[in-house]
Amino acid sequence: MPDAVVIGAGPNGLVAANLLADAGWSVQVLEEQPEPGGAVRHDRGVDADFVNDLFSSFYPLAAASPVLSRLHLEEHGLRWSHAPQVLAHPLSDGRCAVLDRRIDVTADSLDTFAPGDGAAWRRLFALWQTVREDLLDALFTPFPPIRSVARLARTLRAAGGLRTARSLILPVRRMGEEEFRGEGGRLLLAGNALHADLAPESAGSGGFGWLMSMLGQTYGFPVPVGGAGALTEALVRRLRAHGGELRCRERVENVTVRDGRAVGVRTAAGERVAAERAVLADVAVPVLYQQLVGPEHLPAQLMEDLRRFQWDFATFKVDWALDGPVPWQAGPACRAGTVHLADGMDELTRFAAQIAMHQVPDRPFALFGQMTTADATRSPEGTESAWAYTHVPRDIRADAGDEGVTGEWRPADQERMADRVERQVERFAPGFRSRIRARRVLAPPTFEALDANLLGGAINGGTTNIHQQLVFRPVPGTGRPETPLPGLFLASAGAHPGGGVHGAPGANAARSALRAHRAPALVRAQRLLTRRDRTGHRR
Repeated sequence: MPDAVVIGAGPNGLVAANLLADAGWSVQVLEEQPEPGGAVRHDRGVDADFVNDLFSSFYPLAAASPVLSRLHLEEHGLRWSHAPQVLAHPLSDGRCAVLDRRIDVTADSLDTFAPGDGAAWRRLFALWQTVREDLLDALFTPFPPIRSVARLARTLRAAGGLRTARSLILPVRRMGEEEFRGEGGRLLLAGNALHADLAPESAGSGGFGWLMSMLGQTYGFPVPVGGAGALTEALVRRLRAHGGELRCRERVENVTVRDGRAVGVRTAAGERVAAERAVLADVAVPVLYQQLVGPEHLPAQLMEDLRRFQWDFATFKVDWALDGPVPWQAGPACRAGTVHLADGMDELTRFAAQIAMHQVPDRPFALFGQMTTADATRSPEGTESAWAYTHVPRDIRADAGDEGVTGEWRPADQERMADRVERQVERFAPGFRSRIRARRVLAPPTFEALDANLLGGAINGGTTNIHQQLVFRPVPGTGRPETPLPGLFLASAGAHPGGGVHGAPGANAARSALRAHRAPALVRAQRLLTRRDRTGHRR
């Protein structure tokens, strides 16, 4: 019987398993898919000569994460690679905002939009340098991060106090207008905010856009050499080197509850796997509570709160094998690993508004990845392994593009939407479609079929909006990995601090499980010492 069973071999589940194995626990990880990794995997399914990441690709949060750095995954084969420039946001008139790890390059790019905007970017970066250590500590530790928040509060007071706090909770449109005279800096912030499901007018989107921009400025948007799955492979090798066990093609059907405590799981094959100490679930929150556990074992208030749980946007993605580099009209985009495609702030707002109205956007904001530019091993010389993803409503009621995309995502829907994404790329890279050797479409149901945690194509484990963050994540009054069921710990992106490949939810769950096991042992030891005192023995 293992000490712990971990449900799901995504990055959070594998991080949790590694930390438990480091503590001397025996660990068994059960994964439904034929291979581990969750949303951190790659394949050669588009063209045999091309490596394409299935889901996530660029990992600034992984580069900044103290959780992952302490695992020393480079000792288990992980290597990182960077594109010459981090990010570009071209406009149809040929102008282009650039984010580069060299701050002079970023600042010079923004000055081309409006003199003085480079200095404004430097001021935002100076704030980041002041608060970075305490902010990242608060971000990656269990909620409430009392000590790190106290340090962060002191740092913020020194950096402007309430005025700085106000700036970070602004909508990104307003933050950009206050900080920059031109459009370049505004677009870098807003495009990065839309890496999550934060519209330009959403409260807190300014702080998120600033955080992602500063991560890119400091750490870049690195990629694992050889494909996203190289990060997963390093986590698995490390786990096995420390005695952990991974079993794929093992779908967990429910959590076993005995005497009000989680004591193991039952698989779809009918096998009961007992856990001596803990069950950790790298599982989407509604699925965990409503399906794997069930309302009979949980408080009624939790089940009521789950009715109000909000998923993030659905995701639609196209992978390509390209016969040549993307013919960007704006030259700086040729050197960027990530390219944001929207022709100005108003187009970003229009895109988000159409999703809010349950319409498929007619001009989808696309995040475009140039993977061979970031890592030369991804495809033959002179070619490009590329992808783009955009968001669509989870509940589609109309097609703003008037092409009849219904949201049923049958083949005709998928092809129409993929063509629409390609037309968006063509606006900024005329001739792009002539370089396509092969393409693959991943519609929302495809995401879910490849990773059950990506329910309906949601990639963040729940909305990033402020009403479902911190103490409200995943439901009000939580924010920690402990669940109402003793012995069961939430280790997925549904827990604080949420999505992004940084390992914090898994690490927090593992630490909570270790702490919960130590606590009864300490109580027993104290009772034993007390009894000895009463019988005259020395302590």
